[in-house]
Amino acid sequence: MQSLKSSIERFAAQGEVEHNPDARPAFLEFRDALTQGKIRAAEKIDGRWVVNTWVKHGILLGFRLGELTESGAAGLTFVDKDTFPARQFSVADRVRIVPGGSSVRVGAYVAPSVICMPPMFINVGAYVDEGTMVDSHALVGSCAQVGKRVHLSAASQIGGVLEPVNAAPVIIEDDVLVGGNCGVYEGTLVRARAVLGAGTILTRSTPLYDLVRGEVYRATPEAPLEVPEGAVVVPGSRAVKKGAAAELGISLYTPVIVKYRDEKTDRGIEMEDWLR
Repeated sequence: MQSLKSSIERFAAQGEVEHNPDARPAFLEFRDALTQGKIRAAEKIDGRWVVNTWVKHGILLGFRLGELTESGAAGLTFVDKDTFPARQFSVADRVRIVPGGSSVRVGAYVAPSVICMPPMFINVGAYVDEGTMVDSHALVGSCAQVGKRVHLSAASQIGGVLEPVNAAPVIIEDDVLVGGNCGVYEGTLVRARAVLGAGTILTRSTPLYDLVRGEVYRATPEAPLEVPEGAVVVPGSRAVKKGAAAELGISLYTPVIVKYRDEKTDRGIEMEDWLR
């Protein structure tokens, strides 16, 4: 893999790589490894998530090398770069793709036992681990990392972070429940077993208030917003105490941790096993 990494970094640094006949074969080898989950945009090493910038460089290289091409069938026509076509699945992949208009790009890893409910979309560089359900109208953005046994409920949005290449993507760890219409963006890290109530929005600029521990969690220039393990987060609001907004009684949206996961929470979501 070190040889592949060196090749990708070399081609990514070239100005006229489109005219180099060796670039596309190296990229295709890289893309296959990405699709198979042998390499990924970020990985957990000694308990800490580390960004593999060379993988992001490889994905961007694919866009540079790609040429616009037409695809589609049954009256539906698509025009996109030929380096990242839609994935074709077979029974051997052991991934359930329920009929109804879902799409997964080549260069995204989708593990065996993942369930894709229509319509949903998984972008290039994403990593979706075993036992996860991607529900209807859900999006897994480029380079997003989704763990095992996660449920991305209907219309949830897991944002992607492809650029800047050194920025951490959105990461959803194992056994997380993401409620309907949630949005997780800008490199937010959701630790294992957390529960995001329907409509929760998490970004770098939004503080997270922990009513249980009396803490306020914020992103910093060095680190993204992080949701603690087992936290149950719901949409909330906080009053503006200064200026015209205070006079008008205006409040701003904020996510709030109201409890930490317990047996009652687990009973409330135990239907997940039946759905699988």
